[in-house]
Amino acid sequence: MSDPSSVIDDLCREGEQVDALVGDLEEARWALATPAPRWTVAHQIAHLAWTDRAALLAVTDAAAFAREVEKALASPYGFVDEGAEQGAALPPARLLAEWRAGRHALEEALREAPAGTRFPWYGPPMSAASMATGRLMETWAHGQDIADTLRVTRAPTDRLRHVARIGVRARDFAFGVRGLTPPAEEFRVELTAPSGPSGAGGVWAYGPEDAAQRVTGPALDFCLLVTQRANRADLAVRAQGPDADRWLDIAQAFAGPPGTGRAPKGAAG
Repeated sequence: MSDPSSVIDDLCREGEQVDALVGDLEEARWALATPAPRWTVAHQIAHLAWTDRAALLAVTDAAAFAREVEKALASPYGFVDEGAEQGAALPPARLLAEWRAGRHALEEALREAPAGTRFPWYGPPMSAASMATGRLMETWAHGQDIADTLRVTRAPTDRLRHVARIGVRARDFAFGVRGLTPPAEEFRVELTAPSGPSGAGGVWAYGPEDAAQRVTGPALDFCLLVTQRANRADLAVRAQGPDADRWLDIAQAFAGPPGTGRAPKGAAG
């Protein structure tokens, strides 16, 4: 993606949608438990604010970001939760203000980044477009946790194409992070866009048309699956082929260790 403007625009819209969920939320409701174990609504926003700050450092101050990476290496399984805990301890009004300021600063920095620049990250270096896409994916996923907590149904948008693309591209990572050998051949993935199939979004397709193994379903369901916001049993995503079927059990669009996922609806506990 040579011009990151469109994905940065979509990132801003995604942030505004999540902001609308919490902007007028009563202070007591920031302490509500979300589907993520031990995380409240405040933890969800604090995590977004923390990661936006890290992304801003990566874009504007590589040396300072390198120091943050050193901290992460010292606590590889705890630094994310530690950042969320620190932010969640703030008064909700201050946390909200800091998240808003941080995401707006990141937007500006991404728009001003020189074309072709790649920025350091906790994984491979990222372009401005890749950084914005990753932030959009996280904003949408953590926003889904908040929406589920508040019992709000969000209308899916075609911004999900960014989340879907990350999910498809992360296929081999999902196998590798579990010590499994990724399949040698590509899959065909066909997802019905929120505005499709007759709308402008149509069907989003990835991989060769003649692939022996396939994944099909609504884009929303696929995005819920790869961000591990819903259990496969509750989604209309289907696989043809043993490797594709295995992928749907382990898919994750986010970096880090394997996620635990969510229990099926109606499961005990």
